[in-house]
Amino acid sequence: MSLAEELPTLLPHWLPQQRWFAAKGRPVREVTVATVTPLLTEGEPLLDLVLVAVTFDDGSPVQHYQILVARREHLRGELEHVVIGQVGSCLAYDGLWDPVVTEWVLDAVRNGLTVGDVRFVPEPGAKIAEGATGRVLGVEQSNTSVSWGDQSILKLFRRVAPGLNPDLELHRALRSVGSNEVAALQGAIEGVLDGAPVTLGMLQDFAGNSADGWAMALASVRDLLAEGDLRADEVGGDFAAEASRLGETVAVVHAELREALGAGVGDPRALAATWNERLSTVASEVPALNDYVDPIREVYEAVAALEGSIPTQRVHGDLHLGQTLRTPFGWLVIDFEGEPAAPLAERVKPDSALRDIAGMLRSFDYAAFHQLSKWEPASDWTDPDHDSQMVWRAKEWAERNRSAFCDGYSLRDGADPREQATLLRAFELDKAVYEVLYETRSRPSWAQIPLASIQRLTSETGAHH
Repeated sequence: MSLAEELPTLLPHWLPQQRWFAAKGRPVREVTVATVTPLLTEGEPLLDLVLVAVTFDDGSPVQHYQILVARREHLRGELEHVVIGQVGSCLAYDGLWDPVVTEWVLDAVRNGLTVGDVRFVPEPGAKIAEGATGRVLGVEQSNTSVSWGDQSILKLFRRVAPGLNPDLELHRALRSVGSNEVAALQGAIEGVLDGAPVTLGMLQDFAGNSADGWAMALASVRDLLAEGDLRADEVGGDFAAEASRLGETVAVVHAELREALGAGVGDPRALAATWNERLSTVASEVPALNDYVDPIREVYEAVAALEGSIPTQRVHGDLHLGQTLRTPFGWLVIDFEGEPAAPLAERVKPDSALRDIAGMLRSFDYAAFHQLSKWEPASDWTDPDHDSQMVWRAKEWAERNRSAFCDGYSLRDGADPREQATLLRAFELDKAVYEVLYETRSRPSWAQIPLASIQRLTSETGAHH
């Protein structure tokens, strides 16, 4: 039997065990092979780029995934954990873990190879790593990344959909205007799915010696909560200066996206209608939200009543501290794919820059209260009669850094996002409503974090339940 015939019998068991499989817990009905592109056809390993279609028992939409399937007769020990199964006389496995495979892929991008419908496309003038061994990074959930030394990193998109991935599209746009706020694009892997172009991977400069913004923020909160009586600005790990620099970086990225891709306008009534629809959906699934539905709608209606239009542009779409890296030279913004669960058509729509700002403000809240949850039960945060020093300090940290971020943003943008209080609050609430649903489904103990924020954001408007 051929690879295309054997794989569908092996993958229904193997796929759900992979970190990047997006439909865990959903019964897989069938896996079919959409396309097979042979890349290495002689010697060992054999290598094929395979796109598979997964259908589900519950009738939910088909999902497509990408696997670089390598085959050897005998596997070295370090590859045994990525075995897919027996195909003919060989063992098939996830080829990204094989340095021979990743070396071939890197050379293919460098040399601009085309194999069938798959194109390896180098960016003009890019400096692609040479002489280093590929190493899979263990941090990503939805994709898989391979780095070569401290020069190049390949992100292979695991779940793929027809159309240009916004991560690649926006990195190309930012490269065209000489952006220093993102890791420079070195190349891409592109193919065809259902007759339409599809983005399979992107190669970028590797931000060596960098720290993740989320980890830095958590360390800062931890330092504060461990101190007996120092204020946030007196603790060694104060984050406010970094939050301000990060605000500047995000403002520059927004300006560069406008320069590269233009700007437009949106209708506040349409925006409010979208938010109201999401709120109804989430409230029907999360009873804990019911007390807040009317006050939230009041905030949305205030946006619907705004006169004129709202400036729109291409934005990051899923901005939070985990999408930032602090290098020795400054902050970088990463992962421009947008909200992972949203369809592609929604992720590429122009939006208000305030969506990104609200996402970052929510992230500061998350950092503060995620750490607090290790010290105090979440039920205390939403109790107005509970006056704990720990809760007060977490709020102080969040407010200090939210404020510093906006200060930095307005320094570069020329306008303070806080001056659009009605709109910014509504974007924050919409994000918090989404978070309540996400946490209720996947991490119920975290649901109090967005609920506490919703309580704060609705009480600020004078609307009380």
